[in-house]
Amino acid sequence: MNYNLNQLGQQRPKTSTLAALKSLLQLISHERRNLLIALVAILLNSTLNLLGPYLIGHTIDTYVVHKQYHGVLVFAGILLSMYLVALFTSYFQTKLMGGVGQRMLFTLRNEVFQKLQVLPVGFFNANKAGDLISRVNNDTDKINSFFSQSLMQFIGSIATMTGAGIFLLVINIRLGVAALVPAVLIVLFTRIVSPWVKKKNAVNMSSVGGMSAEIQESLGNFKVIIAFNRRDYFRQRFQTANQQNYTTAKGAGLANNIFVPVYSMLSSMAQLTVLLYGIYLIAHQEFSVGLLVSYLAYATNFYNPLRQLAALWTSFQVAMAGWDRVSVILSLDTNLPVMETAEEVSAAGPLIELKNVHFGYLPGKEILHNISLQLQRGKTYAFVGPTGGGKTTTASLIARLYDPVSGTVLLDGKDIRSYTATERTKKVGFILQEPFLFTGTVKENILYGNEQYAAYRNEALEEVIKNANLQSLLTIFENGLETKVTSGGDSISLGQKQLIAFMRAVLRNPDVLILDEATANIDTVTEQLLEDILNKLPATTTRIIIAHRLNTIENADEIYFVNSGEVTRAGSFEDAVDKLLKGKRVS
Repeated sequence: MNYNLNQLGQQRPKTSTLAALKSLLQLISHERRNLLIALVAILLNSTLNLLGPYLIGHTIDTYVVHKQYHGVLVFAGILLSMYLVALFTSYFQTKLMGGVGQRMLFTLRNEVFQKLQVLPVGFFNANKAGDLISRVNNDTDKINSFFSQSLMQFIGSIATMTGAGIFLLVINIRLGVAALVPAVLIVLFTRIVSPWVKKKNAVNMSSVGGMSAEIQESLGNFKVIIAFNRRDYFRQRFQTANQQNYTTAKGAGLANNIFVPVYSMLSSMAQLTVLLYGIYLIAHQEFSVGLLVSYLAYATNFYNPLRQLAALWTSFQVAMAGWDRVSVILSLDTNLPVMETAEEVSAAGPLIELKNVHFGYLPGKEILHNISLQLQRGKTYAFVGPTGGGKTTTASLIARLYDPVSGTVLLDGKDIRSYTATERTKKVGFILQEPFLFTGTVKENILYGNEQYAAYRNEALEEVIKNANLQSLLTIFENGLETKVTSGGDSISLGQKQLIAFMRAVLRNPDVLILDEATANIDTVTEQLLEDILNKLPATTTRIIIAHRLNTIENADEIYFVNSGEVTRAGSFEDAVDKLLKGKRVS
């Protein structure tokens, strides 16, 4: 599966609103009991509110007309008790659904974040972090708003409408039909307009994600902006994103508010119809004043929820638009699945073998062409070549950050795809060109992903570091293991970050250690320290060094020249230098 932003919304076929709602409800199936209690509460609330108009009409015809005020007071007390119970049930279900909504938000964000954890590197290379953050934060919050604030109101409004419609037809079917004709027009209008409203909200959410991505990119590269004095460039980019968001927000706002005036006009028409027709029936002694009062109340109880549904339906469409964006991520599967355990070949074979490997990041654009090579245990290999030749890509295939389009990568005699992520990362250590550290301490970053030493105290960990010949690197940090680190700040230098990444990889004691320009930002003295440490690694550790600085590859057992998607062995260090110079002239 290819992952890119333009296709993210097309990863699965479009589903109906009902099907989308069912799939969303499956996420909160464990809340079934609370949902049922809230449903009973809202139905009881609707029932009590529906009984009110009937009792009012009965009181007028039986007691008010005949001036029996004792009966009026009795029924007034009954109505007051009913409305107090209705008030309590309304508050109870609101509080209950608030908890359901927050737990659903917690569950949904966890589900999305857990899914992001299993997606491959290629997905994040092709998708903007700001848009993904918007999906995790903004879009899930839209869904939560509907469930915590609107869902039970939505159900309650439908229940009240249904009950009021039944009363309207039972009391007088002719008057009831006349009162409900505008409702048919409302249903038709809603069915026609709803897809347009949902589309407008989806476009607006997409633009919000784009603006979040723009802000994240600008803030993440603010030092570059200052260094090149290009505030105007990023100001213009943000202005463009903000303008797009403003335009889509206006469109969504217009769409979201279109229901209310139309619903209000048609409900007013219905009440006017009831009033005129009711007066006509009273004049012909076919109706009583009390029934007309009740009838007007039921008409109000039918159409007022419709006005509420106008706003609630908008909230529902916004939630479904958000769910469409979130569910796309949930429906994705990694394109790096673990295969069934492959049959091992002889342990005497090469530690790493690439067989007829072809690879490209995008379909039809191949970067590596029919690569075959073998890397033996305990040897040091150097990959050299011009920028963009494919060195890091080759190393990434060895670490299984990507899978080849065709061909096979073997690790310790088995297809690398048969290893779980945990097994693979224990065997392969990868020090990236741009090391990423988490906010915390040097110790926390060194132990990231290393369960073996997770419970160690500082003294015990320092002993482990000493035994791994890394003590000289630790002394570079002012406060040792407790030196503060911020992921995007300047608390430590880029060179120090590379040293932390180096220690993190070495402490895992991998079978294969890949160093991708790992000494690019450190001084010559520290580079010599790293070389000494590499020389003291276990004799079985295979080292793969990607470097532009030729002094770092002089002592390599074998040197491979990587250029134009091909990997060829250099006969000697001088041969590698000659190939590198020729490759640069060609490129």
